[in-house]
Amino acid sequence: MSTPVLRQLASSLTLAALGLSVAFAQEAPALAPVLVHGLAIPRALEPNLLRTQAELQAVPGGTNLIQPQQEVRLTTLRDALDYQPGVIVQEFFGGLDQPRLNIRGSGIQSNPLSRGILLMQDGLPLNDADGSFIISLLEPRNAGLISVRRGANALSPGASTLGGEVDFQSITGAQGDFVRLGGGSFGTRNATLAKGFEDDRLDGRFSFGYDKSDGYRHHSASERTSFQGNVGFRRGAFENRTYLSYTDLKFDIPQPIPKARMYEDPRSVLGDGKTPQDLANNVYLRDPHRDTTQFRLANRSFWGTEDLNQTAGIYWQHTKDDFTNPQVANLTDGDTYGLLWQLAGKAGTVDYRVALDWQRSDMDRDLVAIRPADGQRLQRFGAYDLRAENRSAMIGLDWHLSPQFSVVGDLKYSEAVRDAHERNSGKTLDQDWRYATPKLGIIWQPAASQRWYANVSRSNEAPTFWEIVNGEVAAPMNPATASTSMSKLDLQRALTYEVGGDGAFTVAGRDQQWSVSLYRSKVEDELMSVTSENGTPAGTYNYGGRTRHQGIEAGLSGTLPSPGAGMFDYRIAYTLSDFRFRSGEYQGNRIAGVPRHLLSAEVMYRLGGWRFGPNLRWLMSDTETNHANAPGTQQEAYALLGFKIAYEHDAHWSGYVTADNLTDKTYASSYAIRNTATPAMPIFLPGNGRAFSAGLAYKF
Repeated sequence: MSTPVLRQLASSLTLAALGLSVAFAQEAPALAPVLVHGLAIPRALEPNLLRTQAELQAVPGGTNLIQPQQEVRLTTLRDALDYQPGVIVQEFFGGLDQPRLNIRGSGIQSNPLSRGILLMQDGLPLNDADGSFIISLLEPRNAGLISVRRGANALSPGASTLGGEVDFQSITGAQGDFVRLGGGSFGTRNATLAKGFEDDRLDGRFSFGYDKSDGYRHHSASERTSFQGNVGFRRGAFENRTYLSYTDLKFDIPQPIPKARMYEDPRSVLGDGKTPQDLANNVYLRDPHRDTTQFRLANRSFWGTEDLNQTAGIYWQHTKDDFTNPQVANLTDGDTYGLLWQLAGKAGTVDYRVALDWQRSDMDRDLVAIRPADGQRLQRFGAYDLRAENRSAMIGLDWHLSPQFSVVGDLKYSEAVRDAHERNSGKTLDQDWRYATPKLGIIWQPAASQRWYANVSRSNEAPTFWEIVNGEVAAPMNPATASTSMSKLDLQRALTYEVGGDGAFTVAGRDQQWSVSLYRSKVEDELMSVTSENGTPAGTYNYGGRTRHQGIEAGLSGTLPSPGAGMFDYRIAYTLSDFRFRSGEYQGNRIAGVPRHLLSAEVMYRLGGWRFGPNLRWLMSDTETNHANAPGTQQEAYALLGFKIAYEHDAHWSGYVTADNLTDKTYASSYAIRNTATPAMPIFLPGNGRAFSAGLAYKF
């Protein structure tokens, strides 16, 4: 790392520390935690709320800790991640499809979202080695905890992107034996069965889930079948756990429509009318869809004590993916392998960790043209052998200068390989990058209920094969014009400054939890993925100028007394995303793809076994859908009002009824991102109209 960068890191942290010291008067010193050294960490491979909270408190930056099993309804990713500051879920079709998960704008340009965040299952990556993922394969109903480390606060050696990491920790043993049945509007129905067992040394849990929906819009049906299981073994200070999962996912893709069409008939698709757009991109005839199956096998081992311990993991996943847009079928068959090892321990006032990570994916990807008249597959115009490999190393230190102050530093070194070979033409594009990802932060805890932090960090993101390999049809009605190419791309790099804090304050004898993070990222060579005039992928490029991502992530939650015998539980999450081009072709414009202001709030009145109350999702201002910020092409602001009722009877029975979009608001849940656009282009994906759902669960 160069001397100027080191000076910038040091000066930024000094200024941040001075600013925090001036802004907040120090209260009574917090007591250092009492640790009995040398003891084993019990059930280290199982979800543990207190342990995960302690891990996140040692991160000098923005984090989230979610307990998904406490949600009234838990079917989609948004059900699990709503009301979380800094975590934005933009639904595509409102079913089992592929929502955009936005954290600090990383990967938001991909259509659909397929990069920018490291997704993990029980501490092991779910992404393929090129960094891509299929987000709709996630199953939040089997997660006991979900932890989010936003931005460069990620702890995994392979997590170096601007978006950070999200870890889904599986329920184990007999923690969740239940049967769940649910259904609702638009032909939605689902069922989940989970059973576990447990004794002193051995435990296991197996879960089966089925979901099906006809969809709100025409041609938007979806279906998912999933199986997940894990078995754990413990003896002394040694633990081992094996994980097995299989997911079969299918959904139709209704494609974007023009704004005027959306407000006239939000359920419609291209093909419902007689315009040239309808004739050229008839969704019924072309049948865009995604069919994906994934089998995953993983194993983790832990041994040691809190003073010195090791964790080792190994995993393999096989994925078959048919991702067909109206013009091109992308057919991928791939295997991903990975190894992860970590050593952690304590030496006096220093906590240290060392980790190594290796990952490889071998994929075959074919590109096939689609016949406009009936959606049949025609010529194969691209046949690729793809190999991605990552080798990462990390060293981290937490130096506790006093019970109130800690200095935290991480340094990651990565080698990323992306080799692509087109079998028909013999053309090859081999790319590799080597980069360091440092972070330096401080934590100041002036009181047991108050924590402040600051950090400065680098992030690096290598492109995935969805950005490198391109396939397009120049004339929608002439599949013979289909062509393929490969893009040589640079790393997306960013320097990020962050300050913030979290803690609690007391109202009427009850703790209210708060958190706030402010960040600014100076981005270079940002990866920009855009779509064609017809809403299909049109390639990726590195933007030629500087860009800036900055924002505020704030949350407030707690319980307040009511005039009667009950209590009010509330959650509020606000995220400001101010992303702009600082130079280059679009200097001064907003970067398309992320809502500038988003507020989610919920208030639930709790009385006995009952909980009920309203919720709000408020997009406060219009959002740009193209980088030119063309007039008339913005996603318009909206507010969605909902209501939930939940009831729990003894320790076994529970049920819920929910209402979403009570006012039947017509709005765009997402959109196609372009460099520029006109209002007549198919841009918007309408969100679901008024919807009701209900469910019943029995725990045994």
